[in-house]
Amino acid sequence: MTHIAVLGAGITGVTTAYALALRGYQVTVFDRHRYPAMETSFANGGQLSACNAEVWNNTSTILKGLKWMMRRDAPLLVNPKPSWRKYSWMAQFIRHIPDYRANTIKTAQLAIAAREHLFRIAETENIDFNLERRGILHIFHNAEDFADARKVNTLLTEAGLERNPVTSDEIRSIEPTLTGTYYGGFYTPSDSTGDIHLFTRGLAEACEKRGVSFEYDAQVSAITPNDQGVRIDWHDATAEAGTIPEGHTLQADGVVVCAGVGSRQFARSLGDRVNIYPVKGYSITVHMDDEASQANAPWVSLLDEDAKIVTARLGKDRLRVAGTAEYNGENRDIRNDRIEPLVRWTRRHFDVDMRRVVPWTGLRPMMPDMMPRVGRGKRSGVYYNTGHGHLGWTLAPITAETVVGAIGEDMPVPA
Repeated sequence: MTHIAVLGAGITGVTTAYALALRGYQVTVFDRHRYPAMETSFANGGQLSACNAEVWNNTSTILKGLKWMMRRDAPLLVNPKPSWRKYSWMAQFIRHIPDYRANTIKTAQLAIAAREHLFRIAETENIDFNLERRGILHIFHNAEDFADARKVNTLLTEAGLERNPVTSDEIRSIEPTLTGTYYGGFYTPSDSTGDIHLFTRGLAEACEKRGVSFEYDAQVSAITPNDQGVRIDWHDATAEAGTIPEGHTLQADGVVVCAGVGSRQFARSLGDRVNIYPVKGYSITVHMDDEASQANAPWVSLLDEDAKIVTARLGKDRLRVAGTAEYNGENRDIRNDRIEPLVRWTRRHFDVDMRRVVPWTGLRPMMPDMMPRVGRGKRSGVYYNTGHGHLGWTLAPITAETVVGAIGEDMPVPA
């Protein structure tokens, strides 16, 4: 049986493993954590959002970033400390501004296709992940932002997405719990939300039932292509400092790198350039223990354009609020000055008890063109499914199909 190793047990790694298992491959998944979905796939904004498919490669994003440079609570923050990796990545980001239109349309098309795969997987494997198919409401506070959104909407509509302009009164009818005043909005009825951690964990369990092996607490130290495919070397990630952990080796026919921000280093060791930069995001999970808060919290998912904040209702008693983009390297510190704007925004817009709030941060693996790196590497047997940026949850089911399709062409499973 053809054996494929998958590096990473986040949403992209587990959807890839599942797609491989369905096609009859033997699959082993490696992750340095003890459980699946413990990093970027743990507590994101929860949106499955074709409506948020606009890539960031445009002049307005750069101008806003410059304007926000001196604000510690800005939606987009760049650490000005010199870094060749960061500034060379940004230079490439700027060079992809001419691709803005094509990449936005392509991303929206991928997102639309991905949702059908995700719904089918959840139904087939009976995964409960707090799915809410109530659409996403994008709200705007001024005429200028709303006018810009109309231009973006033209691209999304061209991609096949139904996304309708709504008035201030219609905003309140769609989500009555909102307490603010808004200029207008756009509503995408086909978008949805869910708990990425619950879904990924449930899908990992389904993979195991289908014969997929998971090596947790596994720190992969080397990937070595050879005549038989690739050799994976790893050791126990929990080994105490100063000790020499026992080494392990697996020989596989191929490997798919789905390692988030760690994919860049793996690719480099394999002779490929996968120019991922970690773009940090934050979230809070509001635990609503009283009936009044549960009644006053939104069920429709929101996207506030000015604050760059999104919401997702996760069951009756949790509200996820997420946002911000921070260019600060592989820094995983939870900063209070980045969490506080999420708390303030929630208090301003909803009458909910905020006494039990859990903060979180994660690193989005982002390519300079905002498009995921999916497909073959230079070496035979090496593949990538990574670099999904802020849309990993949205795009993973379709990019898994794409990379497994390439593997099937190169190493078909005998009928």
